[in-house]
Amino acid sequence: MSALPPSLRAALARPVPPGGLGSLEHVVFFMQENRSFDHYFGTLRGVRGFDDRNAITRQDGRPVFDQSGVLPYPVRAGAGTRDLTDGDLQYVEGVDHEWDTGQATRGGGWHDGWIAAKGAGSMVHFDRRDLPFQFELADAFTLCDAYHCSMFGPTNPNRFYHWSGMTGIEPSGRRATGNEACEEDTHPGYTHTSYPERLTAAGRSWRVYQEWDNYQCNSLDYFSSFKEIARKALAYTPYQSLHAFYVSLYLLPDERDDLLAALRKGIAELSPAERDFYERGLHRVEPGQLAASFRADVAEGRLPQVSYIVAPEAYSEHPDPSSPAHSANLVYDIVDALASNPSVWEKTALFLTFDENDGFFDHIPPPLPPEGTEGEFIDGLPIGLGYRVPMTIVSPWTAGGYVCSEVFDHTSTIRFVERWLGVAEPNITPWRRRVAGDLTSAFDFNPPAPTTGANAGAVGEVPQAGAGVVVPPFRVRWPATPPAVGRLATQEPGTRPARPLPYRPEASAVLAGDGLIVTMTDVGERGSHFALYPYAGEFEFPRHHDVLGTQTLTVPVKSGAYRLVLTGPNGFRREFAGSGAGAAAAVAVSSRGDGHLLTVTIANPGPARLSFTLEALEYGAGRQNAAVAPGGRTVLCWDTTSGWYDLRLTVAEDPSFHRRIMGHLEDGRTSVSG
Repeated sequence: MSALPPSLRAALARPVPPGGLGSLEHVVFFMQENRSFDHYFGTLRGVRGFDDRNAITRQDGRPVFDQSGVLPYPVRAGAGTRDLTDGDLQYVEGVDHEWDTGQATRGGGWHDGWIAAKGAGSMVHFDRRDLPFQFELADAFTLCDAYHCSMFGPTNPNRFYHWSGMTGIEPSGRRATGNEACEEDTHPGYTHTSYPERLTAAGRSWRVYQEWDNYQCNSLDYFSSFKEIARKALAYTPYQSLHAFYVSLYLLPDERDDLLAALRKGIAELSPAERDFYERGLHRVEPGQLAASFRADVAEGRLPQVSYIVAPEAYSEHPDPSSPAHSANLVYDIVDALASNPSVWEKTALFLTFDENDGFFDHIPPPLPPEGTEGEFIDGLPIGLGYRVPMTIVSPWTAGGYVCSEVFDHTSTIRFVERWLGVAEPNITPWRRRVAGDLTSAFDFNPPAPTTGANAGAVGEVPQAGAGVVVPPFRVRWPATPPAVGRLATQEPGTRPARPLPYRPEASAVLAGDGLIVTMTDVGERGSHFALYPYAGEFEFPRHHDVLGTQTLTVPVKSGAYRLVLTGPNGFRREFAGSGAGAAAAVAVSSRGDGHLLTVTIANPGPARLSFTLEALEYGAGRQNAAVAPGGRTVLCWDTTSGWYDLRLTVAEDPSFHRRIMGHLEDGRTSVSG
């Protein structure tokens, strides 16, 4: 039995409509609350999860998954001896997710501060048994496994990147890192321009779908321009904010009709432009009518070009008042509304993501701006990118169970609309545009005509489906605790098809005097972000570099030895180790990809003949030996077949010398996950 709506199963069985980005007519964004990628999808097959070969190690040599002795553990194990039912597992307690503790988790870049900052509850995770709807949706469409929230902080600042390309600026002049704007009656609001306002100025249509209770997650409520409109609309009520007004409707049911009449009177006196902004961005429907109002607009042809869905508290998925089952129920209704109308479905893309990771662990250190990057630091600390959060894209052109591993963040949602509608957002910094993509790589607008739907059986065959997602009754909100004996979490076996990526990274290192010269290159269309980890104390903290073309740096070598790890996008990794006193001290190794063929060039400028061994650590087996004379060089060719490679190069005469060459060769075509 499928967890997906029958309408969606039927849509998957139909041929994919032809066309390009311009064939889109509707984009729908639904940003949920507070889940990290590993917490959600760390066990899913074919993504960068708990079996990630490119996971870093900590300074002490332990894997990054080992956080002060606590390993990621499943929610069932986190229940311990508590008297819980399966339904209770949906209600695991959240973790602190403020700016200060988010910064502390970084450990200066070593990614080892999770337990001290967030507690052992941060390491809990779900699996397919717990999230059947979400896993099946990811298996049917495209999941982005390098999508990051925008900053190390809570809901509002992260959502502002989605709604405007930047976090707000407080009256003090400091960039917002917390939820200060939630004090809606007293906060003056942020004065910069929202992206919906830019859409209006460009003549594009948009709308926010929300109920009386929007859990304070509609960021437009915090812009000074919208606050002014709201206060005019509230002129005949005793309230200064829409939040206070709608709370009163719950607290004062006997006065509800009078209050709503007063609000309608205020709205009627707005100017046409103000009323348009109110109706598009601030209007709220009655409780329980969010999905119905969206469905009605789909059915009656009123869906705007850009839609923002804001869930009520109980369906937000926030791990305090909500649950994944609640959110899945709302998502079910949204996708059913779209898929039930083929003419709309064939012109629509739905983006499902999360504003921040709560305090839940994710094993991948995010790309960070190099020191001095304008607009990307607060009090000397990097704003982001933040940790990974799930992003599932549901559309005819993302069907097939793909993974897309291009780096994205919340500004990428705006940039997708920029690319589609041509409405620019100047608030996005040049660094964000350089390091994060625009989400178009997750789509294939020219797929072959399918003979089957994704996991759907033969064309026209629609497997039986459940009627929505069952929301278990709430009994208890409980804190997860790690089991007494932990074990490394693993992923489901198997791979998944992978979207082509824009990256063409390479790197090499050669010892020269007291320094190691590291050369990083990317000859692709957008460049790569690299992180360099110093394991022999070459410098104190990992360093970050954005490279388009070639960038070279000299790393000081202390005590005559070096050991560094360079990581990049989509599993790219280079390990450099050696000693100035070793026989291979001056050896230079470089690599280059050509299609699925990797060539490794070895130069031996030293005085002695050296014996090299290149062997596979994964992606097949194999070994090549080469003896290189003094002053000589050799080229070894390695057929990667799938594009993936993980090779180790050693020298018999110098045990200190080590190179690891790992990554994926892109050729512009669909591939397979590593």
